[in-house]
Amino acid sequence: MSPVFVVVVNYRTGPLVVKCLSSLVPELATLKGGRVIVVDNASEDGSVGHIAAAIDANGWNAWAEVVPLPRNGGFAYGNNRAIERARAYDPDLGFIVCLNPDAIVRPGALSALIGRLESRPDAGVAGASIEDEHGIQQRSAHQFPSPLGELEGAAQLGMLSRLMPRSRTDAPERDGSRRCDWVSGACFAVRRQVLDQIGPFDEGYFLYFEEIEFCLRARRAGWSCWFVPTARVVHCEGASTGIREARRRRPAYWFASRRRFFLTAHGLLGLIAADVLWALGRGSFVVRRAIGLGGKAKNRPEPEHFARDLLFGDARSLLDAWRGNPGLLFGRRS
Repeated sequence: MSPVFVVVVNYRTGPLVVKCLSSLVPELATLKGGRVIVVDNASEDGSVGHIAAAIDANGWNAWAEVVPLPRNGGFAYGNNRAIERARAYDPDLGFIVCLNPDAIVRPGALSALIGRLESRPDAGVAGASIEDEHGIQQRSAHQFPSPLGELEGAAQLGMLSRLMPRSRTDAPERDGSRRCDWVSGACFAVRRQVLDQIGPFDEGYFLYFEEIEFCLRARRAGWSCWFVPTARVVHCEGASTGIREARRRRPAYWFASRRRFFLTAHGLLGLIAADVLWALGRGSFVVRRAIGLGGKAKNRPEPEHFARDLLFGDARSLLDAWRGNPGLLFGRRS
């Protein structure tokens, strides 16, 4: 097996990172000379010292390190700095595994991911099967977001979902390893040659959608993406951002990332179509609920002010772009 480097981006989750590192100890035999690189996105909460002390106390220095970064540049920024450090150690490394700081790796997960990539020359990305803290499997293999997918997701109408199976981003899981469009960013492996060909993560994304865009670029370059159910990982989703609180208002960067992805994948007309179709689907849902024809949410409750933040936020960004500031349209942080 070629050298494997695991990269972890921390932001104010020091104790969770220590648990993550502890779960990696049984996996070390699969790394073959690689190591685990934790980068800290300027947490300023003592995370660096806490992680460094745990590495020393547990004797993990031979394979783990924590590197403080000068600013909180987001998930893509942190992963790119960690990958750069890994490539400085070994320019010919075989694979990178991106792992969330609030994830616990089950035994054999890394070897399963790398094994999938090694078994297929066209496989560029392989994602793990994600479970919550109670062992309940989460949606891990997805289809790319699309304007029609926005209609289907917002409408939450069974008949419509059955008519549009390719538009469902949350299509039902099936048994066995299989190809998909993109995999959960909580834990996925990337072949080095993919990075050589398509470049690093897009740092225009602060958080969310960056792994989707990366998988889209890989697909367009001819690489396939795989879901590997035998690679099991427990993920305390949103532990560092609070987004797992269903009714909590989504942060502005989530909407900026969504906007950036639709512009990248579908263009300006695609973004407008996505918003219009989402509004139509949402309107249908609200009307059906009001007149007693269903309208019960299948998924977790919608965050506060979601419709306003989504539609008005995109409209405001479009207006700003028309006025000569396209950076806001693409979700770049000032």
